[in-house]
Parts: sequence; C-alpha cells; structure tokens
Amino acid sequence: MDPLGARSQFVDIQTLPTWQQQLDEDGEETPPDQSDSSLSQQDFPSPFPFRPDINRKIILFTGDVALLNCTSIVNTSNESLNDKNPVSDRIHQLAGPELRDELLKLKGCRTGEAKLTKGFNLAARFIIHTVGPKYKAKYRTAAESSLHSCYRNIMQLAAEQSMTSVGLCVVSTTKRGYPLEDATHIAFRTVRRFLENHGNSIEAVVFTVSDTEESVYKKLLPLYYPRSEEEEKACLPLIPADIGNSEGEPVVPERQIRITEKPGTLEDDCEEDTLESDLGQVGNHAFARMEGDVDKQRKQILQGQMSEAAMQKQHQRNYNRWLCRARAEDLSDIAALKALYQTGVDMCGRTVMVLVGRNIPVTLIDIEKALLYFIHVMDHITVKEYVMVYFHTLTGEHNHLDSDFLKNLYDIVDVKFKKNIKAFYFVHPTFRSKVSTWFFTTFSVSGIKDKVRYLDNLQQLFTCIKPEQIDIPPFVLEYDARVSSQMNPEHPQMHTSMSLAHDLYPSQSFL
Repeated sequence: MDPLGARSQFVDIQTLPTWQQQLDEDGEETPPDQSDSSLSQQDFPSPFPFRPDINRKIILFTGDVALLNCTSIVNTSNESLNDKNPVSDRIHQLAGPELRDELLKLKGCRTGEAKLTKGFNLAARFIIHTVGPKYKAKYRTAAESSLHSCYRNIMQLAAEQSMTSVGLCVVSTTKRGYPLEDATHIAFRTVRRFLENHGNSIEAVVFTVSDTEESVYKKLLPLYYPRSEEEEKACLPLIPADIGNSEGEPVVPERQIRITEKPGTLEDDCEEDTLESDLGQVGNHAFARMEGDVDKQRKQILQGQMSEAAMQKQHQRNYNRWLCRARAEDLSDIAALKALYQTGVDMCGRTVMVLVGRNIPVTLIDIEKALLYFIHVMDHITVKEYVMVYFHTLTGEHNHLDSDFLKNLYDIVDVKFKKNIKAFYFVHPTFRSKVSTWFFTTFSVSGIKDKVRYLDNLQQLFTCIKPEQIDIPPFVLEYDARVSSQMNPEHPQMHTSMSLAHDLYPSQSFL
C-alpha cells in the first residue's frame, strides 16, 4: 500500500482516452488512397463497420500492463506458468510471492487455454494467465487457431466472471517467434467479434503495448475499429482476405481429412467451379486407384449420376458460398426483428437457440436475406450440440414460412446443423401446425422428426430448460398465463407462469 499522500504508481484506466477519443486528439489518419478499389468499396460492405459503442470500450495504452487498475490483466506465460519474459516478470514482481504459490496449484496451462488467479498486490483484482503458441511457418494454421483460442478464452473468462474491464498484453511474445503483425490481426478481430456477440457486460478492453509494438497496433486498429464512416471506407481495401468466422476463428476447410476427387488440390470455396475443371482432374491424383474405374465415373458425372463423395463435396461447396455471402451482406434489418437469438443452455449444457414465429413478417421481408441471416447466426453454434425452441405463440398467416423455403433451407445447411441438433421444442402448437409439421418432417426432410417435441405450455419447457436460462418474449409469457388461467384458474402452473412473468418483466401488464 502506498504511504499516505504518496502518488500511486498504478494507472486508472478511466483516465486513459478511448480509441474513439483518440480520433480527436491525434487527428484522423487516413490510409493511403486505393484508387483501384472504389468499386469493391461500393459493392462489399466492411465486415468491421463503424461502431462507436465498441470503440468507446477500446483503449490503446503504451506502458506496463501490471500497472493497470482494472478488473483483470493478462499474463502471457508457458505451459508450466513459470516463463521468464518482461510481462510475466513484472507481474510477478508487483503481485508478490503469493502469486507463484497460487500458480503451483493450477498445475500448468495448455497452449490456447486461459486460467484465473487473484491479483494479490496488483491494482487489478484478477490475473488471467494464457499460453500463446510457438510459431513455425509450416504449422501456421495450428498457431493461428491456438492464438485465437488464447484471446477468445480470455474474453470468455472475463465475461463469465462478470468482469467490467480487462487489460490485454501482447500474448505472442518475441520468445515464441510469432510475427507481430499477423498476431495483431488475430487479436483485434477476435476481440471485436466477441464484443459484438457477447460483450455487453464488458466496459473496457485495454490493449497494452510496448514502444516497439505501438506503431503496429496503431496501424491496424482502424481496420477493425474504424472511428468514422470515412475511416471505415478508407480501411476496407486493407482488411485481409482471411477474417475468420463469426467469432474471428480461422476457417480452414483443408484441415478436415477427407478423400474426394481431388484431395491434392486446393480450392476457393467461394468461387464457382466448372464441370470442366472437375473432369480435368479426374484420375490425376494419388488416390485415383481407390475410386475404381475412372472412365466409368466420368460417364456417371456426365449423366448426372455422381458418387456420394462427389455429391457431399458439391453440397459443401454450395454451403460455403452461402456462408461467404452471409458474412459479406448487411443483415441488420433481419437482425432487428429479434426472431432468432442465442440464450442460455438446457439441462444437459447444450446451447439454446430461440426462434420467435410472431416476429417473422414473411410477406414483408426478403426471404433470401432471412436464409442468409440464419446461416450467419447458426454456423458457429452448430459445431457442437444444440437445441432449438420455437415459439409458435400468436402467429398469424403472415408469419408462416413456406414449406418450400424450409425444404430449401434444410437442403442448403451443412451436415453439422442436422447432426448436432438434439431437440426441437415446439411451444404452443396449434392442431394445424402439428399436422403441417408431421407432413413436412415425414415427406420433405429426414432425420428431424424424432427430435420434435410439442409443448403446450411453458411449464413443460421448464422441465428441459431452466427459466433463468432462456429469454422468453413478454407476449409469450402473457399468453401462457392467460391460457393457463382459462383452463384452470386454481392450477399452480398458472401461478408459476404469472410469477415468472412479473419477475422477468415487472413493467409489463398481464391479464
């Protein structure tokens, strides 16, 4: 503790200018003119648009991360959590010997993980320890994924612990050989995507750099956090082609081991492949002998009789094209409907996605954009098990999606969508909707019929998902309470729904 009247060595982050404020202090630094890119700027919106609300959370601080007075700071270390580097040494020096004793209890940390300890004598309450990857050019893909995991797990830990601020050091130390500029791209896009998707509770992220790192950070920050629409347009041509998925994670289709017609060739999933290019490669690769008679297969392809492997590959190509479009297009008007959103987890710990039928004005929206939005939101959710909750409550004719659209959607989405959905809860169904769903799941699509569960009231839903784990629209709560009251005024279910409705939405008028 500082002597009475002595000036503290720690830095209060509230005294530091935000990235948005630095625009006024430093003046707008517009990147070099890109005369050839005016067309592309008009055709393709920036994947990182101007967001002043996010910029106000970003701080660039040149100094010592151990001195920051914030909820948590980040320590970059090795797998044994005893690395000797300037950042870690300084944190240990100020935190005191208790930190070393605490780290022994953690029993190490794997590359890409993040673990939490107290801050001890630091101004920060907590320290998040992470281990960055060792960089080798031939293992670049693995290094990119690991570094993304570092920043993603740091932010996830901060959000789970309800931290309002986090001080990020440069995780990729010189000792580990990661090129600073490449690492900075991953850091910026991962943090940006997290703040967009999950960062409501986080008020400040402080990127802490040394004098040698400052210039790189200042050069790349406008690409991911433009401070005006003009800066956004100017930076668009400088954004790298690889911006990751909706969470900023590197997307590498070639990482999957598979035998196809051309396992030795790389392809751009976003470009249209012609039949001639496919046929030109048949029989030229090392695994051709495993596919049988090549001439016979060529004839089958020409006659439309494609092999299962070829059909799967074509389907994957088609889905990736839709995904590329979904990432590039402005879907904010569809998002504003709040018809599809992620909430908590069910009793088994699986992600819960909510679909609100009444919020889908089918006759007024662009159905193709709705399909793109669904793919954009769901792509990273479906990599692991999830469940869907569909509220059919008070839907009208103008809310009913056409069966052809649903069939088209089912045919387009990746196999992981169908494989990892474990339940589809249909809340407040009508007789007509049950019949339509039965016909659709029986004759139009396969593999989902056994996963549909019809739930007449919310009390049945709460046996699968705890009330605090799902965000239910107020009109659904009101409808459920009203119907329960009409069915049986003294039934305890009605009182439960009413109580929940008033607890979650006290300003609403029910019944």
